[in-house]
Parts: sequence; C-alpha cells; structure tokens
Amino acid sequence: MTLGELRDLAQSIRGEVGKAIVGQDGMIDLLLVAMVSEGHVLLEGPPGTAKTFLAQSFATALGLDFGRIQFTPDLLPGDILGSNLFNFQTSQFTLTHGPIFCELLLADEINRTPPKTQAALLEAMQERRVTLDGESHPLPDRFMVVATQNPIENQGVYPLPEAQLDRFLFKLLVPYPEESEEAAIVTRYGSRSGPPRPADLGVTKVADPAQLANASRVLDQVTLADDIVHYVVRLVRATRDHAELSVGASPRAAVMLANAAQARAALDGRNYVIPDDVKALAIPVLRHRLTLSPAAEIEGRDIEALVSELVESTEAPR
Repeated sequence: MTLGELRDLAQSIRGEVGKAIVGQDGMIDLLLVAMVSEGHVLLEGPPGTAKTFLAQSFATALGLDFGRIQFTPDLLPGDILGSNLFNFQTSQFTLTHGPIFCELLLADEINRTPPKTQAALLEAMQERRVTLDGESHPLPDRFMVVATQNPIENQGVYPLPEAQLDRFLFKLLVPYPEESEEAAIVTRYGSRSGPPRPADLGVTKVADPAQLANASRVLDQVTLADDIVHYVVRLVRATRDHAELSVGASPRAAVMLANAAQARAALDGRNYVIPDDVKALAIPVLRHRLTLSPAAEIEGRDIEALVSELVESTEAPR
C-alpha cells in the first residue's frame, strides 16, 4: 500500500462514519491514527454523546469483528476473558472464549467496574494475548480496544489504574455538540423509533483485512528524523521535571507519541514527520498519563493547559 492509497482509504472511512456521526471529525481522525499505529483509545464524555455509536460505526466501516462488554460493578475477569469449563461428556476441559476475542472491543463505561476486573485487559492491550490457566491464547493481529467512560465526577465510577491508562494511546474528550450539529442530530434521528444502527444509516464496509494489515506497514515509509525523536523525548522528559506535576509520562508514552506522529503524517500523505504532528497529538497522548501535584490541584490548574505550555516551551526542530 502506498501513502496515496492509505490517504484514499482513510477518506472513504471518514465518509462512511460520517453517515452515522454528526460532527466529531477530529475524533474520527484520531481513531484513524490509532488504527494505523495499532493503539487503543479511551473516550470520555457525558452520557448521550454518541461514544458507543462512534465505535460501532467505526468498526462497521472497517469491517472489523466487533465485540462489546458492558462494564458493571459485578463484572468478573472471567466474564471478559472466558474460562475452561469441564465437559462431562468428553471428560475434558473446553475453552470458552470471552467477548475479548474479537478485533475491535468496545469496553463500554470501563470505569464502572472495580480495578480487579479492569486489570483483566492489561495483558490483552499490551501483548494482544490472553492467559487462561497458564496457557496463552493469541488475540487477532488487529485487536483494538475502544473504551468509553463517564467523567470521574459522575456517581458510581472507579478511577482507572495508572498501568491501564498508560496502555491507551489516546484519551479523547467527547464534548457536547454545537447548536447547529445538535439540530442536525435531532433532524436525522428525531423521527426514528428505537436506537439507530450503523447499517440502517447506510454505513458499509470499505476496507478488507489485507488493506488493514498493510495500513500499519505504510509507517515504514515515513521518515522519523533524529531531531524529531529528540524533540519527542525532550517533551516527554519535561513532564517528569515539572513542578506542578507529581507523575510524568513514561518512556512508553514517548514511543507511542512518535508512532502516532508517523501515522498522522502517513494519513496526510507525507513520508516524513514534522514538529506539528507531535504538537497536534501531544495533548491526547499525554493528558491521561500526567498527575497534578497537590498544590497545582488546589490552584485549579488544568492538565491540558500544562501540556500546551510544555509544548510551547520545548524547543522544536526547524
């Protein structure tokens, strides 16, 4: 696949998802970046802002095997991963796959289940495999988690452990739509009975497995110059030395930021990364990996504002 073919494929996917989703063009673009760079995405926003519908439409357009888990306080790890059940007819244990065995997993309202159950995703998100009773079971090569969560201010939610947050490439904040967009949503869906489905709105599959497999290989054609690498490293290391941050970003964050910048460049049809690619992705890559110091919290400081300040103060290559 060439850079031009990847750009055309991305445009087709945008068009299909746009049949179901009004607005949220930036969200769709970042989902495409995550798809190409093989990352996972965390969507945070109030109920009713089409987080789940966005994930369903994206999976439909890509033709991915879609799985959904509704995270609840009583959910157990086995409900996600599956288990070995004894078959009395054969006198043998038989593996029953859980819903995690799919290509795109929607972890719906992930922060409504306790950390013990949330941790069931750690190995799957990092290594794309699941271990049950000491035996490893591979997940599909295209395995991707799109998780949704309600803001922490909502009742009945648990904060995600830092180790799990660090496995998400992006944390995207889903806002309420603009007035014109909301009017278009009401016009499109107000006369429908029951919840909409992507297929009912004309969303069709526009990618095949071979195209998706080749999409990530296109990144080999994108040059990541040494000065861009050092720029990413300086930016990430600056989060660890900032007085208003008690926890900075990890080396994994630097790797993911560089990889996502390559994906953004490729989707834009370029075979080289520019500093603007890094700057555009810094906030969604870093916002969930940083923790404010107690003094900064008291002062009401904002993570996004701090990241923006670090981007401005970190010298970028010319």
